[in-house]
Amino acid sequence: MNLDGRRESTNVEDRRGMSGGMKAGLGGGIMGIVIALLAMFMGGGNMGDVLGNLGNMIQVEEQPTMREDGKVEFSEEEQELAKFSKQILGGTEDIWSQIFAQQGLGEYHNPKMVLYSGSTSTACGQGQAAMGPFYCSGDQSLYLDLSFFMSMKQQLGADGDFAYAYVIAHEVGHHVEQQTGVLQQIHSKMARYGQGSAQANKESVRIELLADYLAGCWAHYDNEQFGSVEDGDLQEAIDCALKIGDYLQKRAQGYAMPESFTHGTSEQRMRWFKAGYQTGDVKRGINSAMQLDYNQL
Repeated sequence: MNLDGRRESTNVEDRRGMSGGMKAGLGGGIMGIVIALLAMFMGGGNMGDVLGNLGNMIQVEEQPTMREDGKVEFSEEEQELAKFSKQILGGTEDIWSQIFAQQGLGEYHNPKMVLYSGSTSTACGQGQAAMGPFYCSGDQSLYLDLSFFMSMKQQLGADGDFAYAYVIAHEVGHHVEQQTGVLQQIHSKMARYGQGSAQANKESVRIELLADYLAGCWAHYDNEQFGSVEDGDLQEAIDCALKIGDYLQKRAQGYAMPESFTHGTSEQRMRWFKAGYQTGDVKRGINSAMQLDYNQL
């Protein structure tokens, strides 16, 4: 992914090394990975039902080095990932501001990105690294422990800068949903159905597939303006999607249970991301996500 000369967002709060919690990885075998990745793509502040299940799935990893002056020293890899994440967020700010203006969506308000280590407090509850990156609508912030990207590479083989960008763009997609009122509408329906019910899970799929579509829209316009998408980049995002969803659920228990999905199948996620990338039509994606019958998603 070509990011030469791209600016870094200043809407970033760096809490790394400040949480006091243990550094968390994707522990607990394949089920730990499954739950972490499902949580990563739940988004929209739907964290409460996941937080209580993480205790036995977190493994302590090496803490950042503490210097004599009391400041935390991070590895070169983590610092590069921090810069990269800030550049991607900066790109989403530029592109979504333009999209909102051009497509008559009102004024776009930038989200904040919080970089943290291990665990941190949020308006949606206590966030933990094992959850993966997530968006909290309560404070309109993305939360990211950079060790998750390292775990994607080491434990899942989902590697590449565009795969990482896709993850961030997906969470920003939830912020776009919040800005357009979609998130609030679907959350209200989920509350009426009851958390964890089959009907609520189906509504959650709408949220997730639309976030993938919106990530594709961002990539469409980012590439159009900056020429950022290089050969193989789209395949990285697709490969990342293939590592989650029904693939991991089958690995964990030998079969997939689509009725329990809150995030959509791998095929759905790829299809919606690619549709967003090909069209760049935000309103079309929102209308489709809100109006299509569940079986048509």
